[in-house]
Amino acid sequence: MKAKKLMSMGLAAALSLSLLGGCADNTTGGQSQTPAPSGSQSGGEPAATETIKVAALESAYGADMWQKVADAFTEETGIEVELVVDRNLEDVIGPAMQGGEFPDFIHLSAGREDALTEAFIRDQNIEEVTDVLSMTVPGEDVTVGDKIMDGFTDSTVTNPYSDGKTYFAPMFYSPCGLFYNAGLFEEKGWEVPTTWDEMWELGDKAMAEGIYLFAYPTHGYMQEFTFALAYAVGGPEFFNSMVNYEEGVWDTEAGKQLLNIEAKLMTYTNPMVPAYDNNADFTKNQQMVLDNEVLFMPNGTWVVSEMAEAPRAEGFEWGFTAIPAVEEGGDAYSVAWIEQAWIPAGAEHKDAAKQFMAFMYSDTAAEIFAESGAVQPISGMDQKLEGDNALFYSVYENGAKPAMGGWAATTPVEGVSITETMMGGLNGLISGTTTQEQWAASIVEVMDTLRANKI
Repeated sequence: MKAKKLMSMGLAAALSLSLLGGCADNTTGGQSQTPAPSGSQSGGEPAATETIKVAALESAYGADMWQKVADAFTEETGIEVELVVDRNLEDVIGPAMQGGEFPDFIHLSAGREDALTEAFIRDQNIEEVTDVLSMTVPGEDVTVGDKIMDGFTDSTVTNPYSDGKTYFAPMFYSPCGLFYNAGLFEEKGWEVPTTWDEMWELGDKAMAEGIYLFAYPTHGYMQEFTFALAYAVGGPEFFNSMVNYEEGVWDTEAGKQLLNIEAKLMTYTNPMVPAYDNNADFTKNQQMVLDNEVLFMPNGTWVVSEMAEAPRAEGFEWGFTAIPAVEEGGDAYSVAWIEQAWIPAGAEHKDAAKQFMAFMYSDTAAEIFAESGAVQPISGMDQKLEGDNALFYSVYENGAKPAMGGWAATTPVEGVSITETMMGGLNGLISGTTTQEQWAASIVEVMDTLRANKI
């Protein structure tokens, strides 16, 4: 389920500082004298009889692909994989990690409600994997860095400390933007808006027919929307100022414009959205688009498989567009949502885990993942896609610019969350319990706190 992944980036640490700090173990264990398999690149080369523990989130892509990739990795390297895949991965691996037993490889992105990954970031308990970029992909003759698309290892998604070092491997990526029923637009003769002025005009036209302009599955989905909008109103300079909590950022023209657009958009949002803003009911908000009750919703490419069995209006056809430009001729943006894989600093078999990480970019693994709809950021993968995915991943070829990055890491501040304040506060705007001025003031207050606690 992707909704939980995009839920609030809560700042409450999932594991205590003392437990994480005290349990870190930087040794590599379980070595034997068996010759290492081909493709081994780092210092202490892993033995072929070694077994690594891999923990992966089961999302809308399913669990089977992970077993297939693990089997392919073992066949290629001889390294066995003890695999755990679960929808509530934190609940499965969290207790053991509190006791000092860490998986060797974890696929779990920041931005989930439990904030486990954030806890490891803030405690600096994630192994640096810059060297993986220069490793040869097991079974191939190219390096990981040569295969990963440009720009996918140059943001806070992979380099959370902005120190020029890589700590996260960019895994599956999805263009995030606005999904809609292309069949309805064709039936009504409506054009997809390319600017916000056109968006408001369409919103008024649709409301006259009892159709709301907008809905979001959960408020967490508004984070990627906000990131793309930040690029649209002020380019990468404004975006970087925003995610680094710079003082006065909301007093700038771009800052005021972003808040005004989002506040106005909430007046065009279906009033039932806040009621379904939770992990149990979020698909009801998504269903509004399929039932022609709403025109647009922010989402990622996984929504197609997530709603595959859901009923839909006659003639329904998925459509996808970037976040509109601020003015005619301006830039439209689509966030490339990037999932993260990492190695805990306390992992026992780091070298073998790095081999597994490198294997994620093999043609073999990429093809297995793609069969389930999960696309790796590998050069040329977009040319191999068909159907809806071919439409979604072509957004950048059709004029949209990619937006990447995330909030700067901070030390834990109890009860303080920029996502809950900024995105969660949108529910209050929809219901009328919060004014735009109150919402903006709360964002400034939280950012002041986070700025003082940046790592």
